Amino acid sequence: MKNPKPNTTDSEVFLVGQIAAIISIAAFFYYLRHDDLLLYGDAVAHISIARRVIDSRTPGLLQLGTVWLPLPHLLMLPFLISKWMWRTGIGGSIPSMLSYVFSVTGVFRLLKTVLPSAKDHAGSRFAPWFAAAIFAINPNLIYLQTTAMTEAIYLAFFIWTLVFISAAIRACSAADGKAATSSLTRAGFCIVGACLTRYDGWFLAVVAVAVLFFLSRLANFKALRRGVKHFALLAAAGPALWFAYNAAVYRNPLEFANGAYSAKAIEQKSILAGSPPHPGTGNLPVAFQYFFKSAELNLAEGKWQIFWVCSLLLGTAIVLFFQRKLWPVLLLWVPVPFYMVSIAHSSVPLFVPSWWPFSLYNVRYGLEMLPAFAVFTAIAAYGLIRFASNARPRLAIAIVFLALGCASYIQIWRKDPASFQEAVVNSRSRIALESAVAARLEMLPADSTFLMYLGDHVGALQQAGISLSRVINEGNHRPWKCPSDPQGLWERALKDPASYANYVIDFDSDPVASSVNKNELATLVIIRVTGQSQATIYRTFKSNQAR
Repeated sequence: MKNPKPNTTDSEVFLVGQIAAIISIAAFFYYLRHDDLLLYGDAVAHISIARRVIDSRTPGLLQLGTVWLPLPHLLMLPFLISKWMWRTGIGGSIPSMLSYVFSVTGVFRLLKTVLPSAKDHAGSRFAPWFAAAIFAINPNLIYLQTTAMTEAIYLAFFIWTLVFISAAIRACSAADGKAATSSLTRAGFCIVGACLTRYDGWFLAVVAVAVLFFLSRLANFKALRRGVKHFALLAAAGPALWFAYNAAVYRNPLEFANGAYSAKAIEQKSILAGSPPHPGTGNLPVAFQYFFKSAELNLAEGKWQIFWVCSLLLGTAIVLFFQRKLWPVLLLWVPVPFYMVSIAHSSVPLFVPSWWPFSLYNVRYGLEMLPAFAVFTAIAAYGLIRFASNARPRLAIAIVFLALGCASYIQIWRKDPASFQEAVVNSRSRIALESAVAARLEMLPADSTFLMYLGDHVGALQQAGISLSRVINEGNHRPWKCPSDPQGLWERALKDPASYANYVIDFDSDPVASSVNKNELATLVIIRVTGQSQATIYRTFKSNQAR
């Protein structure tokens, strides 16, 4: 009996994964060496939230909080048991790096799934490799996948959701209901992951369920009917779990959307402080312009952006008018309406350096369009190659696309990736303040206990290597006791700090500064850094004792 032939696609996917792993590890060591893993304040916050689950006065899953979805923190948690991996940020990098590898292989597999066999059509072998290369060597993604940010994790779930949906659609052509159901069930598990990673996944789930339900009503896609039910149930599970968690813990199922730490509440505070609304507020066309510009900045600098936009539009047109069997990849456009609505109506700010207010903030959101740029640029090349008459023009087309893609990425490296610039610009004064506070904290007795609000500058404790179990913070109370918990450790410590902590740290108008009983505090040091809140470290003493 002859041995079965190895699956060529699987062997190629494995090779793509190996190459992606090499890129990921090399980038990780480069940015680790330059101390760039924790430039994003959100990265510091993510790993500290995960660490609090096991390192806290009140450890447990309630330390996950609200607003940010829980899966990235749970994925980081095993790697943050080590205090060293928490302090260095390495523990938060590992899930992102693994997700990057899965994302690259997913882009490759997506095009292998939707395109005809390489034996039947010219360009079918080139396009998957080209798309995977565009995605894998993008400078902004290469940096972000070394950090504890959630973009790389979400992209993996997003891409593999589309891979399995495409496989289910393909199974319909063979009327293979079992394969279609299996693929949609796998897609469902991916969409659960996406929904518990970023809110982008919720919108993706709604769109995907609507499209699949519509298709399942058509005769040519009746093989989808059973699988669609599985997919829909799984798609609803993620948001349902989060609503239930918020309802049980905060007595408000929408706490993540309208609570004290939500984007809406933060922007309201900013407006009350005198800041104007962010650009795009209430204006969908302007919101689109800012989001799409951020996507362009993640692909190229200046005039090089034209190549990517033209390729994106050409690839989309080829799918719409000439290669309609490739239509599942059109779901890669889903981030556009989601971010338009988020910027215009959900208090999500995004700033780009070329437009008011001429700064960098949340530019990394544009990376959500990287799969679309990678896939549609590859489809554009595939379409032109198919229309070419013979081998020479086909080779020329492939070389031109490769050359333009590489040239635009080289320009990004020369100037530094936009997402890396965003991290650097927004971290300078924050890191300077946290380093100064950490230096002072390291001088205090090793067994000292502290009272501090962790929402803004937990990085100071991280740098000083102070276990969070030695710090009373806003997470040490019962969140379902709204608006406060008089018997909670946090509230009791604010009222009587000398009975609970040796030292108190506040930052201008944070909850400690505004609520702590200062009759039991003696100022040790005041730390000022331009562009940041003033930090004050106090020693505690009983009010009936001498200072």
